[in-house]
Amino acid sequence: MIPAITSMKGAFDLTGKTALITGGNRGLGLGIALAMAQSGADVAILCRDSAKAAEALEQLAPNGGKYRSFSCDVTDRASVRAAVAQVYDAFGQVDILVNNAGVSCVSELLDMDEELTDWYNVVNTDLNGTVHMTYEVGKRMRDAGKGGSILNITSNAAFIVNKTQAMSPYSASKAAVNHFTHCMAVELGKYDIRCNAIAPGFTNSELSRFIPRDMFDYINDQMPLGRFGEPMEIGALAVYLSSPAAAQITGTVQVIDGGYILSC
Repeated sequence: MIPAITSMKGAFDLTGKTALITGGNRGLGLGIALAMAQSGADVAILCRDSAKAAEALEQLAPNGGKYRSFSCDVTDRASVRAAVAQVYDAFGQVDILVNNAGVSCVSELLDMDEELTDWYNVVNTDLNGTVHMTYEVGKRMRDAGKGGSILNITSNAAFIVNKTQAMSPYSASKAAVNHFTHCMAVELGKYDIRCNAIAPGFTNSELSRFIPRDMFDYINDQMPLGRFGEPMEIGALAVYLSSPAAAQITGTVQVIDGGYILSC
């Protein structure tokens, strides 16, 4: 049983914890990695771009913890097994798993090629990649007997049909991960492993720079709070859900999108 907090002192402190973040070298993943590091956690980043990983580690370094990156393709089970083993060899434990790695595509279904390449690429990364990581790390968390926190980064696209872009494989994958989160909360709760999802909306990142200005303005106008989110704001929510303060929270999907889904 996970103990309840008795005061706010240290309620959001992650000192002594190790966070494993897939896709933690850029965008939302980097925002989460920075927030975790600033809250005291050691951080392991899994990604495919070693140059971007090196840049991310430089940003983490001033926080004074232990930070490493490892090469991993979350769609490849052998790659996941090898990378997770390397993380445990280097850190000895994983207390927080953040399944953040993901891809998208903009295409209507009937315009895809006959092999549905875009569909399977998104599903294999966003849904199956999350399952692969949860399986490998979840087993080790269970066997260690110390509990843990698993966070799945999904999207508000799981709840809406986004009128600005056709992205059915992305929306479907994220909706599936939301319900996978519910299932894992029930299956893993007996091991004191909590499982929650964060569903961001439009957030300032490398990808948002490619949104045409008229579409960018339209999206902002639809948001009750009137602006895109920031990666650190996603990181702040990730820290909370991984902290002692959230010991009673599992099986939830936390939307953080400036109210965008309320106006679609």
